[in-house]
Amino acid sequence: MNELNGDLAFLPLGGTGEIGMNLNLYRCDGTWLAVDCGIGFGGSETPEAEILMPDPSFIADRRSALIGLVITHAHEDHLGAVAHLWPQLRCPVYATPFAAAVLRRKLGEAQLLGQVPLHVIPTNGKFELGPYKLEFLQMTHSVPEAQALVLRTPYGTVLHSGDWKLDPNPLVGPPTNLEAFAELGREGVLAMVCDSTNAMVEGESGSEADVRRSMATLIRSISGRIAVTCFASNVARVESIALAAEAAGRSVVIVGRSLRNLDVAARECGYLRDVPEFLSEQDAEDIPDDNLLLIVTGSQGEPRSALSRIASDTHQNISLGEGDTVVYSSRMIPGNERAVMAVQDNLVKRGVRVLTDRDHSVHVSGHAARDEIRRLYGLVKPRFAVPVHGEWRHLTAHAELAREEGVTPILLEDGDILNLAPGRVEVVDSAPVGRLALDGNRILPMNGGVLAARRKMLFNGMVLASLVIDGGGRVLGKPKLSAPGLFEVDDAESIRVTGAFAASLAEIPANVRQDEDGFRDAAKTALRRALGRKLQKRPLVDVHLMRI
Repeated sequence: MNELNGDLAFLPLGGTGEIGMNLNLYRCDGTWLAVDCGIGFGGSETPEAEILMPDPSFIADRRSALIGLVITHAHEDHLGAVAHLWPQLRCPVYATPFAAAVLRRKLGEAQLLGQVPLHVIPTNGKFELGPYKLEFLQMTHSVPEAQALVLRTPYGTVLHSGDWKLDPNPLVGPPTNLEAFAELGREGVLAMVCDSTNAMVEGESGSEADVRRSMATLIRSISGRIAVTCFASNVARVESIALAAEAAGRSVVIVGRSLRNLDVAARECGYLRDVPEFLSEQDAEDIPDDNLLLIVTGSQGEPRSALSRIASDTHQNISLGEGDTVVYSSRMIPGNERAVMAVQDNLVKRGVRVLTDRDHSVHVSGHAARDEIRRLYGLVKPRFAVPVHGEWRHLTAHAELAREEGVTPILLEDGDILNLAPGRVEVVDSAPVGRLALDGNRILPMNGGVLAARRKMLFNGMVLASLVIDGGGRVLGKPKLSAPGLFEVDDAESIRVTGAFAASLAEIPANVRQDEDGFRDAAKTALRRALGRKLQKRPLVDVHLMRI
């Protein structure tokens, strides 16, 4: 790739053409600046991996020119990968007080806290990095201190929106300062790189104040235990739920690690001042059902989340059943529908009543709908629109809206390098992109051998054959097959496959039998042939040889 001095370019490595995994790069005069570094969640398309991350190899190879990573807000899809990927980037990190508080806990868990240069920038703060004069502009969103990022360069100004909406009464933090964006528009903006999540939704996204009123009414009307699940980072929502509980005479217990971390970070930054300290899970059994409200993690059906374990009756401290109610104060992230419905089914099986935003006004989106996006374009008046943060249908809907507002849209996918200046604004090159999976404490490439083998095992299974051979390579006794998920050890199918495999082994030439590796490879081929004939499948196979 030809990297120029004297230019301005934009490159998304994650989050453009997909939901989550946001990782964006800007290049100016040969220096690189990263904006956000988030995770995504595996779904039905990637059952072999639960947590996904963008592959940072492209910028890791250029980290000597990487002058910083700026975090726009404290959502997992924007900062959740920092602790995992920073060892490849090794650059300073810049974040607002709340995002920094959340990040410190993640870095501490990864034993990186003392290594990462973490700089706290106040909301609406200004700072300079290399050729970039940067400014935060506070936006309303479903997390405190969400910031749009203004990048002023010698070649023009870019507005990177982050995630945002125009909530006139966000409850936590001030509303968006529209005059600041109007002033930016008067100054002149070359391009706006903008959130597309709700670009297909007409109207406006709604206000957190509406949810607070509705939540208070709903909680008062319910008897029995109440559990409310929401995104842990939505401090305003957590506060609304807690205040509704207090007004109804209920004590609040928080359940789930991410909620406990959120509580500490929020109070550290001065939020939740009007809410009494939350109780622990162990306190729940001492509170009468009609006086208890649980705030629980797991609104997206995550298999190890608190709500999933409660629904399957495997949580060590909390149980729900007949006469209890679970309120989903959240939306389903695309791709999570099946997991969420499975949890809801398990709850209903246990006699729990499940309420969602289809039943009551218990959720509003944190992302701008079409009328709000139109309004921002009217204020900022960029020459070019670059839709990001969305799947292809979201990006194209956003591009059509921008065109209606008289702004030229540029559609990108992860890996496209967009030249912004000088000359034509167009895609001029591409960078390699990919996905990584967090597997326990390991980071694995999605297209690597380990996960490829796991995918094959998920769909076709695995068969392990054990053979005992003598010094001349003759098989002693019968081979043993283990095929969990394919057939039982002693069923008719297993016996037929074992017989076909044994017959094939007898045909292996004598010279091959003398070479252990050659014999093993030939035995694998024989096993695949036997399985293909009998099962019409191609499972992963392995052969264990014992020579005596």
